[in-house]
Amino acid sequence: MQIAQQRFDSVPTSDALRPLGEMRPDLVLVFGSAVHFAAPGFSEGLRQSFPESSVVGCSTAGEITRRGVDNGSCVVTAIRFAGTPIRVAEAPLTGLEGSFAAGEDLARRLEGPELAGALVFGRGLGINGSALIDGMASVLGADLPISGGLAGDDGAFQRTLILTPSGVFDDRVVAIGFFGGRLRLGHGSFGGWEPFGPTRRVTRAEGNILFELDGEPALNIYKRYLGEYAKDLPASGLLFPFEMLDEGHARVGLIRTILGVDEAAGSLILAGAIDPSGYLRLMHASPDALVQGAEQAARTAAPGERGRGPALAVLVSCVGRKLVMGDQVDEEIDAVVEHLGEAVTVAGFYSYGEICPTRGGADCRLHNQTMTVTLLAEV
Repeated sequence: MQIAQQRFDSVPTSDALRPLGEMRPDLVLVFGSAVHFAAPGFSEGLRQSFPESSVVGCSTAGEITRRGVDNGSCVVTAIRFAGTPIRVAEAPLTGLEGSFAAGEDLARRLEGPELAGALVFGRGLGINGSALIDGMASVLGADLPISGGLAGDDGAFQRTLILTPSGVFDDRVVAIGFFGGRLRLGHGSFGGWEPFGPTRRVTRAEGNILFELDGEPALNIYKRYLGEYAKDLPASGLLFPFEMLDEGHARVGLIRTILGVDEAAGSLILAGAIDPSGYLRLMHASPDALVQGAEQAARTAAPGERGRGPALAVLVSCVGRKLVMGDQVDEEIDAVVEHLGEAVTVAGFYSYGEICPTRGGADCRLHNQTMTVTLLAEV
């Protein structure tokens, strides 16, 4: 397995990409600012530089490498596998209601003998990430590990972009399937958020739209708890996500971010589906707790990885964590890098939703406000 990476402050030129192209990579991952992705000729230039490669990626709310977090850059990572065939699939996404069907479409294009796992990237707005994953699992089964994330747009929440072998789109989802027995996959996800306030019962919800808590409009309750932060909704919702609890008030390991509000309906638009008969509790976090959560995600994904040889770690972390940490945001990347060691290349982004298994490589879910780590290595 060979891996090489370059970071650019502007749209990469063919001359600058030539060293990566000479590797003849199987897969090229591109994470960068929405401004770069929207630039004329962006995808065409990449296809010319990597004519024999599958080129996939998305716009971000911040780019992640071993050096930390950048904003407004473009990171290109080239991977040549020693013995792992890959297949890339893309599918249109018509909106929230089409998310499950888009997942089914992707999965049907990927399914086949020896499919070992998948990386999926979807647009970050107008999508139900939970339904997307459920659609994939309905075809591929719940035990196939799926990870990845939803695109960002530098925190503007206006237009996110997906890079596929066909070009750049704002209405697509794309997935990479890995085949054979040589690929070693590791996954870890962890938050670091702490609850505050009482547990409240969901009394009306449809998919990822929360209408009522304890019989009262959800937006009214949320504003009451946010106090002065309420005037900055929906942006301030990234700082105060909900933790999902089951009917017995036990944690289920999922957090949901508020991506929008509907003043007329008194509802909250969440990044993923919630249990209509479950319970929710507000969360908050400190930078130290988030750093500890990132380290735990790395330990789960890559136990004993240090010194084992070349590997790629794909890090997808929530933009809400970035906002909470501010100038300390590099610390959660440093915590992951320190655990992984020098032989592991790091690529990733800050997202509007993270996708990762919740247990032992299975039961894939949409997460919010988490650091997720996917390790890829060959044996």
